[in-house]
Amino acid sequence: MTTNTREFIPIRIAVLTVSDTRKLDEDRSGDILVGRIEASGHILVDRKIIQDERPEISKQLLAWCNDDNIDAVISTGGTGLTGRDVTVEAHRDVYEKEIDAFSTLFTIISIKKIKTSAVQSRACAGIAHGTYMFALPGSPGACKDGWDEILQHQLDYRHMPCNFIEMMPRLEEHKKRKK
Repeated sequence: MTTNTREFIPIRIAVLTVSDTRKLDEDRSGDILVGRIEASGHILVDRKIIQDERPEISKQLLAWCNDDNIDAVISTGGTGLTGRDVTVEAHRDVYEKEIDAFSTLFTIISIKKIKTSAVQSRACAGIAHGTYMFALPGSPGACKDGWDEILQHQLDYRHMPCNFIEMMPRLEEHKKRKK
């Protein structure tokens, strides 16, 4: 439930499309995410397309997580079961904490739309260096579902009873030391 008793807080988001074949002008899934990010009032900071190469994906994710101007990263593509699908492994190379329920919730949403085919998705999410990271499948429908059903709510400070935004100041509290 979204309430109007709180003000919207825009966050800064980077979008990564993982694909061996797509170019920017034909990246429908990336376009869907960018459109929804901007329509929601958030700020698109960067957007890239990278081939399905685990070291390169991890390197880009880590660079964005270390960038103080980026609060969240959303990737699309490479979450399937083929040998070239390595986005999930690349994300997990970077995560400090995994958000297990994201995968579960995404699967529940997918089952309602694509039935048992949902078992083929490995959507996942986690946190690294105070940055949220979300890996969505590469289909436009999956990106719509991931944003419309989960991310638009959890990335909105007005969403109650809780959301990812209100936790952001505390994501790295473990790094503070008592003097």
